[in-house]
Amino acid sequence: PDSCAYLIYTSGTTGRPKGVEVTYRGLDTFVEALSGLGLPPGGLGLNAVSPAFDGWLWCTLLYLVHGQGVALTDLSLDGLRQAAAEGREPLPAGLRTVSLTPSLLAAHGAGLDSAEVVVVAGEACPAALAERFAQGRRLLNVYGPTEVTIAATWADSRRGDDVTSIGRPLPGYRAYVLDEELRPVPAGTEGELYLGGPAVARGYRGRPGLTASRFLPDPFQGGGTRMYRTGDVVIRRDGGELEYRGRRDDQVKVRGHRIELGEVERVAAELPEVVAAACCPLAAGQTLGLAVVAAPGVADPAGLATRVVERCRKQLPAAAVPATVRVLDRIPTLTTGKADRAALARALEQPEDGDGPGAAGDGTVSASERTVMTVWAEVLATEVPGPESDFFDLGGHSLAAARAVSELRRATGLRVGLGALLARPTVADVAAEIDRLAAEQGGPAADAAAAAEGA
Repeated sequence: PDSCAYLIYTSGTTGRPKGVEVTYRGLDTFVEALSGLGLPPGGLGLNAVSPAFDGWLWCTLLYLVHGQGVALTDLSLDGLRQAAAEGREPLPAGLRTVSLTPSLLAAHGAGLDSAEVVVVAGEACPAALAERFAQGRRLLNVYGPTEVTIAATWADSRRGDDVTSIGRPLPGYRAYVLDEELRPVPAGTEGELYLGGPAVARGYRGRPGLTASRFLPDPFQGGGTRMYRTGDVVIRRDGGELEYRGRRDDQVKVRGHRIELGEVERVAAELPEVVAAACCPLAAGQTLGLAVVAAPGVADPAGLATRVVERCRKQLPAAAVPATVRVLDRIPTLTTGKADRAALARALEQPEDGDGPGAAGDGTVSASERTVMTVWAEVLATEVPGPESDFFDLGGHSLAAARAVSELRRATGLRVGLGALLARPTVADVAAEIDRLAAEQGGPAADAAAAAEGA
């Protein structure tokens, strides 16, 4: 039971990737915990996670132990391109259970109407997103590091949990909220989360010093048992639920002040109009940037950005108030589904105002090209210089491509295909495809093209 079942590397979001040795005992504890979650049998569950991450095991075993099939789906750029080339939608129809990060859920949620159970994991879940997807279905918020065999705590809307919290330990797991002296802190007080039980991994392959610093003797159990120091800051509410507050090492220095990025994101996400939030340092650490995704129906992005700043000013020290706040269609993500802070910084450091699409005024920008440039500028939160601009050179990625096509369909009234953008990703090429479709199908784009020709 204590032999190594598999070796898997952490994502490296908090440092150099480490090889974690997970035992058969830990895997057995995890599977037993999964079997008690009570998902409906039959149907399909979505697995859109790379097999390089242990979330792939969660999205496979969770469904199989409940008698569900597993729909393996690639939402990377290559995966979207392949789906477009084959003429199919990237998300399969008829999904019964879905497991995604909050960032991916916010991006693809419109295609998940059939899901009876939605699981969020990997990032803090904003209240607006939780409220949106808890309507008429069961919502689970699951938390757990690789070092304790994939997952450790869960909040369940079916039993009345607040699903913006990370809930309580799974069966067979233990959770402690401790101070720096490894003493339990009172309810409502911030402390570091330690996880115990038979699912704790053996340690890091070939790194005994690091293993000793993170896998500690469990003083509350004895008998040679160990607990894992997560580095995550939580509070235990009066009802026993754990509220995630950020990481000990999720800190940046802004003009000499230590700032918790997770704290800034948490304050912004408390606004009901905010579905997702991600914070990052800008200008070589001199200021902070914050991106938020608006909930459906928010018609005034500029006003929302102002309200976010006002809330931050009321609840945070001056150094933690973001100097730049933008409302984006989605948060850029890594292959893990977590926020890509480097890509976010690049997007936020692009000038928001300027001459705008087609500003050269030389008459060479067609109506269709102007439409494409306007949509791309909104989706990518950056200036689109001209017709030869390449979507991916401007910072586009798989999620942004899907969003751009959706917005172009709305703007033109035409069934613009994702394959057109993926195969030929310049403004001019996509505009030419729009003109072709307009000539065949008619619609607003055809009217605009005719008006432009008449002019």
